[in-house]
Amino acid sequence: MAKKTQRKQVQKKKSTFKRVRSFFTGEKFKYTIGLLLFVFGLYLLIAFISFLFTGHADHSKLDLSWRELLADTDIKVQNKAGKTGAYLSEAIINRGYGISSFLLVFMLIVTAFQFFNRPLFRYWRTMLLAFASMIWISLFMGLLLMDVNTDTFLYLGGENGYFLAVWLSSLVGYVGTFFILVVSLFLIVLSTFENFIPLLKRVFRRKETAISAEQQSHVDQPKEVVPEDSILKVIDENDRLETIFNPDSESMEMDDSLDRRRIQANVKKQLSGNSNEQKTDEDLEMTVEKVEEETDENYEHEATEDYDPTLDLSNYQFPSIDLLDDHSSGNAEVSNDELISNKNKIVETLRHYKIEITKIRATIGPTITLYEIVPAPGIRIAKIKNLEDDIALSLAALGIRIIAPIPGRGTIGIEVPNQNPEIVSMRSIIASKKFQESTADLPVVLGKTISNETFLIDLAKMPHILVAGATGQGKSVGLNAIITSLLYKMHPAQLKFVLIDPKKVEMSLYSSIEKHFLAKLPDEEEPIITDIQKVKYTLNSLNNEMDNRYDLLKKAHARNIKEYNKKFTERRLNPEKGHRYLPYIVVVIDEFADLIMTAGKEIELPIARIAQLARAVGIHMVIATQRPSVSIITGVIKANFPTRIAFKVASMIDSRTILDTPGANQLIGKGDMLIATGSTISRLQCAFLDTPEVERVCEHIAKQQGYPTAFLLPEYVGEDEGSAPGAVDLGNRDELFDDAARVVVVNQMGSTSMIQRKFSIGYNRAGRIMDQLEAAGIVGGSEGSKARQVLLQDEYSLEQLLNSL
Repeated sequence: MAKKTQRKQVQKKKSTFKRVRSFFTGEKFKYTIGLLLFVFGLYLLIAFISFLFTGHADHSKLDLSWRELLADTDIKVQNKAGKTGAYLSEAIINRGYGISSFLLVFMLIVTAFQFFNRPLFRYWRTMLLAFASMIWISLFMGLLLMDVNTDTFLYLGGENGYFLAVWLSSLVGYVGTFFILVVSLFLIVLSTFENFIPLLKRVFRRKETAISAEQQSHVDQPKEVVPEDSILKVIDENDRLETIFNPDSESMEMDDSLDRRRIQANVKKQLSGNSNEQKTDEDLEMTVEKVEEETDENYEHEATEDYDPTLDLSNYQFPSIDLLDDHSSGNAEVSNDELISNKNKIVETLRHYKIEITKIRATIGPTITLYEIVPAPGIRIAKIKNLEDDIALSLAALGIRIIAPIPGRGTIGIEVPNQNPEIVSMRSIIASKKFQESTADLPVVLGKTISNETFLIDLAKMPHILVAGATGQGKSVGLNAIITSLLYKMHPAQLKFVLIDPKKVEMSLYSSIEKHFLAKLPDEEEPIITDIQKVKYTLNSLNNEMDNRYDLLKKAHARNIKEYNKKFTERRLNPEKGHRYLPYIVVVIDEFADLIMTAGKEIELPIARIAQLARAVGIHMVIATQRPSVSIITGVIKANFPTRIAFKVASMIDSRTILDTPGANQLIGKGDMLIATGSTISRLQCAFLDTPEVERVCEHIAKQQGYPTAFLLPEYVGEDEGSAPGAVDLGNRDELFDDAARVVVVNQMGSTSMIQRKFSIGYNRAGRIMDQLEAAGIVGGSEGSKARQVLLQDEYSLEQLLNSL
């Protein structure tokens, strides 16, 4: 009894601690602190501004201690913020950092917005730069006004700046202090403005260009008086003109190569004589074109820094973890009583069938506990595997799964669901060290394993994912987890999504980030593709994009997108020759079964081609379906999707269709999933991500500066557009066309079966003639089983029409 009371007290203390912790980490506390900081910052701003105008009148009263100043009601000050504001202004400005103390207000407001989950800047970087600037301005004003500070009520550098200036002046002198200020200012500007170094380079390069142009003008002046004999002599010594003016020299820059071409053209002009003056321009054009072709392969841009694809959106801020909620439940711990009870039941059930075990241990996960057993020598594994239902009966639990044996461990695993499963929040795995420090090209976090470790995969190496499961078992949440983890890690310049949603409601949340992360066909209004016809066009357009990328890789002699982008960022590829930075493209398709049932091979074939070839050029696919039948997940699809995720399914056959092994039918649902990566199958609890969280993440991205349009895929014109009635080629009419037209007009009845009977031809040919008659304007459109309307009333009108054709 005493133990139970003690246990209850311990549990009560734990629950109280968790409630207190949840309060201090909750949104209410954060918004309260943020509001207090914001109001205090505005109060200080008013006090500081008022101090600049009323500080002289209040200076004598502020010499008192703060207790006397605040306690004596007879003391009046002119500061608009009252005695507290006057005292704080005196303490912070005069006794602190002077006029630079206004940056303290800036830091308070930035911190307040950080608590509001609406960050204005990169927080820690901004705080560090603001503090450094405050110290620098204080020191600069203290050094500049070293003799004035004692004669005025306002110390522009503050006491701290004054004493720091005096100390540094005594240490390194006035000149040394000035040099320290210059160097520190350079470091502050360098850290604040990312384009500062390129700007300096452009300024210096302009000066060098101006100097070189002036030198070139002096060099070009005597070129008209160069004797032809001297030129011929130089050529005779070097045997060929290219030795003097080598257009393939890799050490020369682009501007120098233009100078070489001009000199080369001038020398050729001297050699050709006056008789060939008319051909000089053509020779110059041919020479320049030839040099460009020869130097394109070894293209080197004049800029020394690598190309940064993120410069177009250099101020883009990645979503913060604060946008996500913590869904962890406080009572999800597995007690020792539960562990011991399950262990005893497993051992007892096995002994009923004369199976002895030598060792058993438990690994507690978020939703299931793995019991690893080592059977006695001579026990067949298949005998234990067949007791799956008996163990489930004795434990009175659903979702019992036996892994016999566990690869690489030499034990047999029995997975038992916990009585109080824990919710794995997306916030916890996004904040994990494994995800934050990941160097993967396309990092995707899905959830936590049995051992409570964050499960991370690199989509670029997968390279495609197939997701399947029954309705309501977590597929949509899994897709949101994949998309969100990529949004948290990738810049808009590095990644684009093609979202296909036949249900029209699952992915509509992401339409707001169209100009940041989405790709679509040109002239397409909706960023989320929902129409079946547009799905076919989009997939075929992706095939064209894949082919175009392979052509670029071939020209660049690169094997994959990583090598190509590296060459491009190092400025070894010429953009004028069509080269460009290639972002990754992730195609997410929901309700794949609906597409297959509607379009069949027209959908499956382009998907199979992308799955087979697109990995090297950075196009990856994530396909989800709730109907894992063989007719939907065909052999072609399975062969090209080595990574498969299975949520709970209804039958073992469905599990075998997805994973080629049973097990998905024994999951407990609510995000419980199996993922097969190659020959390895792992059980995870998928991270939970609610709709408001996705909305906040998308809102955070959408409110920032984006590109002018979404990423445009190559334009694609469907092959079936030519089969429309208006597109019939009347220049290739059937030889019976004229006779059939006369029969139709005479009888005033447009019927395919009538043309069949009259001319004794097959239905297909009669149907083609009828389409041609419709295209010519002789008969109207089809009206089902009724005869078509004849648009011409007499043979005279018909003959006029036939003559015009």
